[in-house]
Amino acid sequence: MQAAELTISSDKADLDIEMIHAFLSRQTAWAKGMPRDTLERAIAGSLCFGGYVGGRQIAFARLITDEATFAYLCDVFVLPDYRGKGYASSLMKHVFASPSLTGLRRIVLVTTDAHHVYRPHGFRELANPERYMELHDPDVYKTA
Repeated sequence: MQAAELTISSDKADLDIEMIHAFLSRQTAWAKGMPRDTLERAIAGSLCFGGYVGGRQIAFARLITDEATFAYLCDVFVLPDYRGKGYASSLMKHVFASPSLTGLRRIVLVTTDAHHVYRPHGFRELANPERYMELHDPDVYKTA
């Protein structure tokens, strides 16, 4: 059976913030417990893409970018019932075709188990991982 057509929009007014928050804060390791107001601020300061099937949002991707030299791709997901149908690949093709990302020198991301989604789009392991550093607080969303 052929997958239903995916429509992609970068209009933040189209985003289903409730669904995005529910998924990220409950079903991901990287944003577990994220407060909704934190997500809303993150979306406000980012380039966002929603993927829709039959008018329902089923996918999301967010990029933190200066739209000139650099972007960090994050919060990418396709709802579990819609996985394995090519929607993630379609979303990524659309994202990387965005005029806002044309000519960037570097786009980075972090993934634990979706390397297969990003490799076809040119992503590789860090050429010089020793140059990268991070300040990471995995417990930032935990409440006392």
